[in-house]
Amino acid sequence: MTNVQEEVGNAAAGWWQALLNGFTRTDAPTIPPAVLLAIVAAAVALSIPRRTWRWFGLYVTFVHELGHAFAALMTGRFVHSLKIGLDHSGQLVSSGRRGFSATWSGFWGYPAPAVVGVALVCSVSAGWAGAAAAIGALVLLVALLFLRNFTGIVVALLSAAVAQSLVMFASAETVSWAMLALGIALGVGSVRDFFKVAAVHTGRRNQLASSDAYILAQSTGAPSFIWLTGFAVVIAASAALSGWLLWGLLGL
Repeated sequence: MTNVQEEVGNAAAGWWQALLNGFTRTDAPTIPPAVLLAIVAAAVALSIPRRTWRWFGLYVTFVHELGHAFAALMTGRFVHSLKIGLDHSGQLVSSGRRGFSATWSGFWGYPAPAVVGVALVCSVSAGWAGAAAAIGALVLLVALLFLRNFTGIVVALLSAAVAQSLVMFASAETVSWAMLALGIALGVGSVRDFFKVAAVHTGRRNQLASSDAYILAQSTGAPSFIWLTGFAVVIAASAALSGWLLWGLLGL
């Protein structure tokens, strides 16, 4: 028993040290155009084809719901549960004061993947890709406390396992490439999800009840297009900033 406890303790200590090591700044990588093109292609391959989107889209939905959760916590709301469906649906249950806090939480779903995506690209550009991976690993573990369905738990566990593996075993260069690819893929996924919710308001209105923009319109009285425009502005600004940062990383 003592040996087992020692091994567990050593593993935990090693994991914690790996997390701390991630908070060491490195030089921003200079990316050859061919390598950047390959990274962008890999990111697009995750977010565009139906076969890969079926699975990567679950992770984008996870980030979407975490956006709601983080925004809720920012305004003092209490998060009760988080669920993710295989059909890319999601549900966050929180409680607190009505008004601004509920609206703030309701808004930061669709923009969240784009914001996280540009944050990851920025972390690579600033030399903090390791810190981004370490923070992501911790966030994914904490998120397990709020998940209340099997699909959500599996998505979180797989995501956490990948994040922990990067932190524990990958080189700084590999972490940078991974963070860059994930950041771009989340940005592309955010755009894809935005067009999906926009289509609900223009052609599939029988699905309006699942739209954050519709729910916000019902709770605030402001028309849905106001909220859709807000989503679009944040997503477009994130995409523009990501593009500018990627241009700065090119080894030209």
